[in-house]
Amino acid sequence: MRFIADLHIHSPYSRATSKDMEIESLCKWAQLKGLTVIGTGDFTHPKWFSNLKDKLEEAEPGLFKLKTAYLSEINNKVPQSCRRDVRFILSAEISCIYSKNGKTRKVHNLLLAPSFEAVQRINDALSKIGNLKSDGRPILGLDSKVLLKIALDASPDVMFIPAHAWTPHFSVFGSNSGFDTMEECFEDLTPNVFAIETGLSSDPQMNRRLSSLDRITLISNSDAHSPKKLAREANIFNTGLSYNGIYGAIKEKDTTKFIGTIEFFPEEGKYHYDGHRSCKQRMSPSETRQNNGLCPKCGDKVTVGVLSRVAALADRNEDYIHSDPVPYKSLIPLHEIISEVSGVGVNSKTVENIYNKLIASLGSELSILSDIPVHEIESADTPLMAEAIRRVRSGEVHIEAGYDGEFGVVRIFDNIEKIRRGEV
Repeated sequence: MRFIADLHIHSPYSRATSKDMEIESLCKWAQLKGLTVIGTGDFTHPKWFSNLKDKLEEAEPGLFKLKTAYLSEINNKVPQSCRRDVRFILSAEISCIYSKNGKTRKVHNLLLAPSFEAVQRINDALSKIGNLKSDGRPILGLDSKVLLKIALDASPDVMFIPAHAWTPHFSVFGSNSGFDTMEECFEDLTPNVFAIETGLSSDPQMNRRLSSLDRITLISNSDAHSPKKLAREANIFNTGLSYNGIYGAIKEKDTTKFIGTIEFFPEEGKYHYDGHRSCKQRMSPSETRQNNGLCPKCGDKVTVGVLSRVAALADRNEDYIHSDPVPYKSLIPLHEIISEVSGVGVNSKTVENIYNKLIASLGSELSILSDIPVHEIESADTPLMAEAIRRVRSGEVHIEAGYDGEFGVVRIFDNIEKIRRGEV
């Protein structure tokens, strides 16, 4: 069975997260986006965990569905063209902040668990270490290796995945507080880590520059804090719909079962380039080297972004082609495309109305972005919208790279106003 999964999201109990990230809303938006499997997020938080147990029931082994009583609340909110059965996988992100080898480490790790019982054992262990009530993504003074051992002790089938592995401040390879190798972080338990999350600011091609990651499956997830951000990155499977099916496809690196990822254009990610946000200085790796890692305006150290960090650790050149690659496609979220074509803000009512019209007539967002023929999109909207999606599919986009916490600026058209007036 072919399906798309977004395994890393958050609940309303995480900081800076929309209150609309409730189970019912997640189920609705998963359908609008075209997701079959979605993470629950934040299973370590006591109130959210209780909510999950109240509203979900097991469907297939290790996967859960919204109980019928709650499904009725959203049936009328999903157009017929997008309706599908949605499954939840138990997930959480944990922030580990600790000292190791003489340096402060800040690493975010994603956990996927096969059962409520396994989650309970994890939560019982972690509650003795820190306050799980304070945040949906708890901050614990806990070595990542120790967290991995706790997870494996709770269940040998827990998936432990370093989250957004390259972001500067909170990741296993982060330039500010990470490690240079997986082994430095996880020591003798490293073989139990068989996947990493590439994050918005890198893509698989960049990661394959490190031969040390050849054994690792590269997964992609949205890390969504609001429903509209779901599926901006995701994973494509062709396997049995079950926890073990997903687990096996990822662990075995079976390219017949784990068949691809959906990616941001990495330049759009907010840590792709180096830079200093306070001074509005965006810097390429070569510019950073020329300035000795300092902001040319104020002289402070710049935040070294993902592109530079990958280059620093890589043992392969930029055009290296992996012998057995998992395909991926880079997309721009549909709301952003509509915003550019319409000339209004991405959060405007106009954009929302056009979005709803498109998915009602054509199907889910990911289908529109990836699969539906361009001529069908043109018949449902305008030639300009169809042309925009064609360009995104073929990578004909212009991006001012993101840096130091600022998302990149994406342009599909050079002369959008002239195009609207029919002058070009």
